[in-house]
Parts: sequence; structure tokens; C-alpha cells
Amino acid sequence: MSVLLLPFVFVLALLLGIYFTPVARQAALRFGIVDRPDGLLKNHREAVPYLGGLAVFLAYLVALGLALPFDNLLLGLLLAGTHTLLVGLIDDFGVLTPLAKLTGQGVAVFVLLRSGAVIELVEVPPALRWPLAAAWLLGVCNAFNLLDILDGLAAGVGALAAVALGVVAVATGSLPEAAAAFALAGALAGFLVFNFHPARIYLGDAGSLTIGITLGALALALPWTDVSPAGFLAPLAILVVPLADTAYVSVLRARAGRPFWHGSPDHFPLRLRRRLGGDVRRTALICYLITAVGSAIGIGSASLWSWPVALWALGGFAVVMLALLAVLATVDMDAPG
Repeated sequence: MSVLLLPFVFVLALLLGIYFTPVARQAALRFGIVDRPDGLLKNHREAVPYLGGLAVFLAYLVALGLALPFDNLLLGLLLAGTHTLLVGLIDDFGVLTPLAKLTGQGVAVFVLLRSGAVIELVEVPPALRWPLAAAWLLGVCNAFNLLDILDGLAAGVGALAAVALGVVAVATGSLPEAAAAFALAGALAGFLVFNFHPARIYLGDAGSLTIGITLGALALALPWTDVSPAGFLAPLAILVVPLADTAYVSVLRARAGRPFWHGSPDHFPLRLRRRLGGDVRRTALICYLITAVGSAIGIGSASLWSWPVALWALGGFAVVMLALLAVLATVDMDAPG
């Protein structure tokens, strides 16, 4: 395929996302598939429909289907995404236990592993490549699920990360993977028109889980170390917001004696929102900025810089992120307001 097809894929997915999202919203309202405020973690003023994830996936799937033929990896990516979408839809109805939800994700991960989404680094022993790839896929999948806590947050971060993965894919000649990344970015950008604060529709678990497993699989599929040996660290920078937030809430919930999957206001974006006086838009934009900086460092590490330069950039970024998380840990989430 030609690299000139990639802008077409992005724009087509964007337009389809803008078209499908209101349709999904009306369907969710008609059938009562809504997220109702509970006065605890869910503080929106009125019920907001789910099914945004369905709109995003349809836009992504149709744009890809019209643009290029599928190889084994892309077929596995779409099959795993469809399976994850269905698991998330069932979970949106509130009928899945955490174990059943994880089992469903495990099936999708197995499909991806069978299709070739494994860690290819020569430094990793072959016997560990499947287990590490499975852990990565489950981790990123659930990281985006945990991140979907504010209007526009998961969708915006996901779109920026997908663009970064697409740029690296182009730089390394992985054009089918680039098309998948730009199709996902376009679909999320179209959805974000309706999801940015104040949100008129939510992703739901169906959307956040599917975004996570798709981005995780694309990250595995790219040859990160072809240009720079530091490239294998690039996905950590590109996906810094969901990964850092997952680690953050896991530590804080463990210290409080709570399982990490139990909802609580420990997320660093929620603490950032409190620090900003409740401003949801500014909170989302700052998280976008963090993702953009991490993506720029990730792209540079994978395709432009030598090992020492990449290591200094990645290390400096990690120090800044740790300092931010440390400051936010001092925010009193129990105080009124």
C-alpha cells in the first residue's frame, strides 16, 4: 500500500466517527444503556448514554476495510477487538464479575498472540516472549479501562497515542500497522467531538477496553529497535498517561487495603482536577499535553536519536512524571469541593 493512503484512512475514520457517534447515542438512549450519577465517583448531572465504543470501533473497522486488504496480524487485531468489544458491552450492562471480564480479555489476548503480536526483542528469551506479550496486552487494555474517568480523557489520550504509533509505523515501513493506527486515531477524534466536556456520550467499557487492547497490540507489532536500541522503551513514553495512572492507583489502593479494581478517586487525573479547582477541560488538556510530550520522546527514541540521547530524554521525562505524581499524592481527596 502507498503512504499516501494514510491521510485518507484518517479522514474517512474521522468522518465515520462523527456520523456513527450520534447514532450510537440515540440507540443507547432508546434502550436505556446509560451511565447514571451515583453521587460518589459518578458526579455528572444527568444520565449519559454509553455505546460510544461501538461507534468508534465501527468507524475504525469500516475505514480499514475500505482502505486495505488484511494480513494475519490485522485480522487478529480486528477479531480480538471485536471480542473485547463484546466483552465490554456485556460488562456495560453490569452482569460480568471481574474474573469473567478478565477471562474474556484473555481470549482476545490469545487471538492476538496466535496472529503474531508477540515481543520480538532479541534480548528477551523466546520462552518469555508470549508471557510478556500477554501481560503487556492485558496491562494496556485495563489501563485504558481505568483511565476512562473524565470527559474526553481516554479518547483524547488514545487518539494522540495512536497518531504516535502511526508515525513510528511509517518511519519503520510498517504501513498496514500505520493504517490501523491512523484509522483508530481518526475514529477517536470523531468521537471526541461528542465526548469532550461536557460529554454527550461515553465510551463505556466496550470502548475503553477495545482501545487499550488495539493500541497494546499495535505497540507489539512495530519493530521498535530497527533504528535505535532505545526504541523498546518508546511505548512506555507514548502510553505514559494510562500506564502511570494504573501504577498510581494500584499503589495507593494497595496502601489503603483495597483491590486495584475497586473504584476510588485515587487516579492522578482526578487529583489533578481537584488541584485545578474542578476544571475538567484543563485537566484533559494537560493529560493530552503529557501524552504529546511522551509521544514526541517515544518517536525520537524509536526513529531519530542515539541510545544516549534517548536515554537522557526518557529518563528526564520519567523524573518529571514522578515529581508530578508525588505532588498530586498530597492532594486531599476527602476535602469538600
